[in-house]
Amino acid sequence: MAAGRLVCYCFGYSREDIEKEYFSTGGSAILEKILSAKKSGTCECGVKNPAGT
Repeated sequence: MAAGRLVCYCFGYSREDIEKEYFSTGGSAILEKILSAKKSGTCECGVKNPAGT
């Protein structure tokens, strides 16, 4: 996956965003936010993703 390519269309996060946060803090609030949205049913990545997936 290329740096800067979005992995979360709901919040606009890229793989690079998640990696930077993880390496600087040892964890990922970004990942927690994404997982929380998916669990609560508020994730819209399927709709917002231009590829439709």
